Amino acid sequence: MNGIEKITDRIAVDNDKEVKALMARTQAQADSIYAGYRTVADQEYEAAIAQGKKDAEERVERLGGVADLEARKLNLAAKQEMLDKAFQLAQEKLTSLPEDQYVELLTTLAISASSKGTEALVFSVTDRARFGKRVVIAANEKLAEAGKTASLILSEESREFDGGLYVVDGNVETNCTFATLLRMQRQQMAGEVAAMLFG
Repeated sequence: MNGIEKITDRIAVDNDKEVKALMARTQAQADSIYAGYRTVADQEYEAAIAQGKKDAEERVERLGGVADLEARKLNLAAKQEMLDKAFQLAQEKLTSLPEDQYVELLTTLAISASSKGTEALVFSVTDRARFGKRVVIAANEKLAEAGKTASLILSEESREFDGGLYVVDGNVETNCTFATLLRMQRQQMAGEVAAMLFG
């Protein structure tokens, strides 16, 4: 194995560790957010179910078997609404993190999504003005500490989204917005979150 292969393998191992650490932190944050909102979700869920049962009982008297089907639909709709709300609250929690934690999270996302260390970071209008330069500087410092290319730049462009960022390399861009990351997490964790909320 020559020197380049060793360096490449080392970079791949380091990237894998960073991705796993990011996923672990993301999982821990998601778990914390879900736990924090579980009581509220349970109360709202119980109220929705109580109303659904009341509506269903009235329908059973009039429509028999049709009412049972309707109750199941209402129950499923209430669960879906609560699941939607849990992920919405998770995004709100991420966007309202204390400033230092928010900058650290954006920095971690930028580093994790950067493959060359020369990409442009695109923020929302608000985040670009408030945090853009800090995130670029912090991300470049961490890349340099890891012995990687540290030439990330702040894009002149900004976009309309709530929280997170895009990492752009020419025509290739990595979407690290909170909405996208939570949507990906939701696809992987929907059953687990539903079990926490309704189990």
